[in-house]
Order: sequence, then C-alpha cells, then structure tokens
Amino acid sequence: MADTTTDQFDVVILGGGSGGYAAALRGAQLGQKIALVEKDKLGGTCLHRGCVPTKALLHVGELADAPSEAAAAGVDLTLNGVDAAKVLGFKDKIIGRLYKGLQGLVKSRKIDYVEGFGKLTGPNTVTVETESGTRTLTGKNVILASGSYSKTLPGIDLGGRFLDSETALQLPELPKNPIILGGGVIGVEFASVWKSLGAESVTIVEGLPHLVANEDEAISKALERAYKKRGIAFSLGVFTEKAEQTETGVKVTLADGKVFEGDYLLVAVGRGPNTSGLGYEEQGVEMDRGFVLANKETLETNVPGVYAVGDIVPGLQLAHRGFAQGIFVAERIAGLNPAPIVESGIERITYCEPEVGSVGVTEKQAKEQLGEDKVEAYEYNLGGNGKSQILGTTGFIKLVREKDGPIIGVHMIGSRTSELMGEALLIVNWEAYPEDVASLIHGHPSQHEAMGEAALALAGKPLHAHA
Repeated sequence: MADTTTDQFDVVILGGGSGGYAAALRGAQLGQKIALVEKDKLGGTCLHRGCVPTKALLHVGELADAPSEAAAAGVDLTLNGVDAAKVLGFKDKIIGRLYKGLQGLVKSRKIDYVEGFGKLTGPNTVTVETESGTRTLTGKNVILASGSYSKTLPGIDLGGRFLDSETALQLPELPKNPIILGGGVIGVEFASVWKSLGAESVTIVEGLPHLVANEDEAISKALERAYKKRGIAFSLGVFTEKAEQTETGVKVTLADGKVFEGDYLLVAVGRGPNTSGLGYEEQGVEMDRGFVLANKETLETNVPGVYAVGDIVPGLQLAHRGFAQGIFVAERIAGLNPAPIVESGIERITYCEPEVGSVGVTEKQAKEQLGEDKVEAYEYNLGGNGKSQILGTTGFIKLVREKDGPIIGVHMIGSRTSELMGEALLIVNWEAYPEDVASLIHGHPSQHEAMGEAALALAGKPLHAHA
C-alpha cells in the first residue's frame, strides 16, 4: 500500500507553468514556505510545447529566408535544404538549456517541488499522487495555475494528420501543403514558419473577417497584404463545415461549399482552460465554461485563500501575463500591496513575418470608450525609416491617443518590430503624451526612432513624414 504523508505550507501551488513557477519563485523570495505541484515538466506549455519552441522554429525560418533577402543586397547565397531532424534538435537544445536553468532556480529557492498529479481536495488542501505514494499538501493559501490545452472543433478529432500546435512542433517532416484552421496568433505563426521552411503552399482558414482579428484593423489588413505577397493563402469570413482525413492527406469543406486539400491540418482555434477533473468545482470554486472566475483586482476566487492565475483565468492567454499574475498573488499573500494588473497594459506580440505588436486599446475600442471625436490616431510608415529600409521591411507604427491627452494604444507591424515593444509598453502604462515621447532623442538610424517620429507627427510637428 502506498505511503501517505501530510505537509504544511504557507502556499501550495497547483501547476508548474509560467504563472505557477513565477508565484513559487517570488513567494520563496519573500520568505514563504512553498510547495509547487506539477504532473508534467516544470515550465509548462510555454517552455516545452508553446512560446519558446515556436519562436525557435520561426528563427530557423528567418535563416531559411536569408538567401532570397541576400540576393537583393548583392550577396549570393544558396539554400541547399532543410533537415527536419536537425531543426527539431536545435529547438530541443534551447528548451533543454532553459529547462535546466529553471530547475536550478527552483532548487536554489528551496521550494518543495512535488512531481505528480495534484487535485484540490479541500479549500486549503491539494492531494498529489506521486510515484512514491500519496502526499497531502495543506496550505494557508492555494494558487490554482493548471494552464490550458489546445482546443479543437466538434467533429474534428485530433490525431493522424489532424494536428494541434503541440504535435505540430514534433512533426518529423516538414509539411508540403498544410491547411491551418484558425488565423489567430498560433495559426499565422505556423503559416509563417512553414512557408519559410519550404512548404509549396500554405492555406489559412479563418471564420472571422480578418487574420489576427483581435488586433487593430489596420494591422490585420497590413498582415493580409504581406501574406499575399509571401504567397500564403487564406480564406476569411466563412466557417468550416467539416474536415476529413483521406488516404493521402486532409480535406476541409467550408460552409459555402468551398474545398481545400492538403497533407496536414493544423487545428489552431485557441486554447481552453485545463480545469476538468482537478476538484475545483467540487470545492466550491466558481467557474464559467471551465474558466476560474477570480476577482479582477485580487485574483482571489470566491473561496477565501484560493487564488487563480494564468490561462485558467478569463483574459489574455499569454505566458508573461501568467508571470505577472503569479508574482502579484505571491506578493499579496506575503502582505505587500502590489498594484492590480491592467489587462490592456499587457503587450501582445505575434512573431510571424512581418511581426505584429500592440499594447493598449485599438482605435475602434478607444472610440467606443471615449467617443468618435475624442480620439486621434497617426500611422508612421516605415518607408520613411532608414533602418527599416536597410532591412527591407515595410509596415508602420500606429499611435492612438485621447484627444489632448495621453497615448492609449500603440500598434505596429514590420520585421523585428517585437523589439520595439519595450518603449511602447512604457508609453501606454506611464500614460505618456505624444509631446513627452517627441522630446526624447531616439538614435539614428534605428527602427525605434520610428516611435519618436510617430510621436512627433501626433504632437503636430512631423519630421520625416507628411502632416
């Protein structure tokens, strides 16, 4: 019979992904006795099957694109081929290095890391089935951080040539004619990397009117133009009726009867909260369609002392949101008074080519909130930016401001624009006025001076731009 042990902690955390391990590390820093429970690998989806591996593949895609870009500059390069096995090895090496470092951090903070399947079995109790037996962990506080899973659609059972993003990352061959169901962040990133790595055709099927539909409409339209130029096909505004696996590939039929055929189907229709069978509802935690309903100001659930962070909480499903929420809850439990997290102040980046970045509200959202005549916006075209011309990228930076007030939204598209988001993050969260940003002297020639140029124009004194 397996041994049963009971342990007492200040905080018990169920889930070792971005939100969970961030809470553990910060809580330990603040002198709390921490137990961190994870059934899979420390680091969760982001490190092992999400953010990090996809960006590694996108970097490989950049390298594969180099010969065509170099030719325009007079450098003759030849791409002899892409070795899928070595690509996967490159990805796995990066994950392994980060994983080892994270394990070392957790160990150095003297966090009790418990490997096994954990379940909430009381308002302050998590029971874990480990290889050596059952452990009952009792905490003065409990943090739920169980993450998310790849969703699919009714009638589309994952397996075989129907992939989710996690299986797509382990595919031993490069798809030749993939179809991607969903034009959000995951869908457009995979479309970008597969096209760069030599797919003959890539087709995105999106039921909404635009790709990356949550972005400012001007950004979505710009990405669509860029994808057309890259030869990435897409169907917008018509939902999928059915998908079938054939002897040689896949077939997708839309509601209007149009049919697409390819060798693989990537189902990229978002992620659902991983909360089923973990005891949350049984312990009285308020839920909605699988999500945990935590207080927006405190992230505490309706059960006192039980908090929730990350993808199981309604809102942006981003690793850095999980980090921030984990740190916030750890500090709150320790008696500090951290400022509540403002969802619109979290930066959002899509690492396709061209890259998309945004923080704050879109122009449409701003007008809905403040009124049509209370909002001003300006788009600075990267055609006037020297470094962008050197890099051969098109795109723009769009600033949205409250009339006679601060900048409340920054939106951008173009190669390497993800690296410009740091300044955008500060501008929106520190409620900077265009005049404030315009007064800062940005380096020349740099891409980030495009931010200064956009601010100059919005402040009424454009330099390398038309008024």
